[in-house]
Amino acid sequence: MTTDPIALLGIPLDANSSFMFGCAAGPAAIRAALHSTSGNEATERSVEVIPLLRDVGDVGITNVTGSEADADVITAAVRDQLVAHRQIISLGGDHSVTYPILRAMRERYDDLTVVHVDAHPDMYDDLDGNRLSHASPFARALEESCMTSLVQLGIRTANRHQVEQSERWGVTMITPRELDEFDAAKLTGPMYLSIDLDGLDPSCAPGVSHHEPGGLTVREVLDVIDALPGPLVGADVVELNPSRDVVDMTAMVAAKLVKEIAGAMVERR
Repeated sequence: MTTDPIALLGIPLDANSSFMFGCAAGPAAIRAALHSTSGNEATERSVEVIPLLRDVGDVGITNVTGSEADADVITAAVRDQLVAHRQIISLGGDHSVTYPILRAMRERYDDLTVVHVDAHPDMYDDLDGNRLSHASPFARALEESCMTSLVQLGIRTANRHQVEQSERWGVTMITPRELDEFDAAKLTGPMYLSIDLDGLDPSCAPGVSHHEPGGLTVREVLDVIDALPGPLVGADVVELNPSRDVVDMTAMVAAKLVKEIAGAMVERR
């Protein structure tokens, strides 16, 4: 097992959100939870991962709705870490950050498998005229062939348009009722994990803008992380809205996920 650092990159963007803003404060809240003395530095497999995280700070963005310039800055920041041969965990911010991240990943990996935990498919062609909306990142990424396969877990809001989008690109969409059908052993190639915190049930993660009951438990998401065969080359944890959180519960869940993702990255290099 090597001990090369894993880049931790904050992306305080929420201008592409719908319904409400607040996710720009997510990276700072996750960092505070990561370094809280209420826990320690070890994963459930006793890998001490906090010293292996190289916090490279926040991307310098304008946080303007539909900004191509902000998307380009995010892509460049991720590219810099990949050029340095680092695995990367990004902290959102709203889910629009995933599209520019995956553009950078495409430059390095031509056979990327993406596993996406979410209540929503995020494959709208656009939302309210914004093609860079947090409801559209996977539509953009699929259009640009940023991945060879996309598996979505926890989806429970797919309307007809998004079902048609899924069929168009051959996306595997698994609802919470069907989670036992997810077979990670069938996944191949380098992997990227995108976790929208509203994929969890609001009872586990109230600090999100879009409460969607009937979601996954923290343990089910941890089991997904454990099951990924790897190598896990990148990940993001997005949509934490601290203004909606309760006693920092969702921030602590996000920090837990970051630690376990980092552990999986280290163990499956």
